[in-house]
Amino acid sequence: MRSTVFSAAGTVTGALFLATAAFSVPAHAAEGEVTVFGTEVTPLTNYADPVGCHKLPLDAHVLTNRTDGPVTIYGDPFCLTPGLTVQPGYGSHVAPGSGSFSA
Repeated sequence: MRSTVFSAAGTVTGALFLATAAFSVPAHAAEGEVTVFGTEVTPLTNYADPVGCHKLPLDAHVLTNRTDGPVTIYGDPFCLTPGLTVQPGYGSHVAPGSGSFSA
């Protein structure tokens, strides 16, 4: 009986640790700005000091990373699929209509 209690407590503790790690916000936001260009008739979309996952605008065409850390571009709106990493000072074309990025 005693080992069952310790086993259950260990399982609960482990599950809480994993849930906290999976949903925690990074302690350091990227400093700087991510800028997204859509079209010639729409203003630029700027994300100052971005942290976490951001859905790209529907007309997104080019993303530039002007932060102090890497930015990852994803093909889905939830930052779940494998992505392309854009280093500081660089940019990339993005798929219009469905993408996201995380910093």
